Amino acid sequence: MYGVGDASFVAAGGEEGIVRLVDAFYDAMERLPEAARIRAMHPADLAVSRDKLARFLCGWLNGPKRYQEKYGAISIPGVHAHLAVDTAARDAWLACMVEALDRQPYADDFKRYLFRQLSVPAERVRNRE
Repeated sequence: MYGVGDASFVAAGGEEGIVRLVDAFYDAMERLPEAARIRAMHPADLAVSRDKLARFLCGWLNGPKRYQEKYGAISIPGVHAHLAVDTAARDAWLACMVEALDRQPYADDFKRYLFRQLSVPAERVRNRE
């Protein structure tokens, strides 16, 4: 059952699987025209962004708390508050995640579950109409 213990972390393939997901996510952000605006919100070199998201997702999926180990505590809305994130930006982020999820060998029910779960923080980051 996803969301219980480390079941989601394991279903994602552990740290290696999460890194593959994050790489596919940022690759989609580089490629999808609708993601150009959110790509521009990131630094030219995405290495730190990739590291932070992968570390965050490890802990968020009930695996090791890698983000906290390196960067400390996080408030998802707080770290994005300086960005103008409207509905279109949220939807572009989610479109990148859909493409990234489609490229993973995860079970289909886990892909659907993870997308629903990721939609929550994506909405929480939205700070504009």
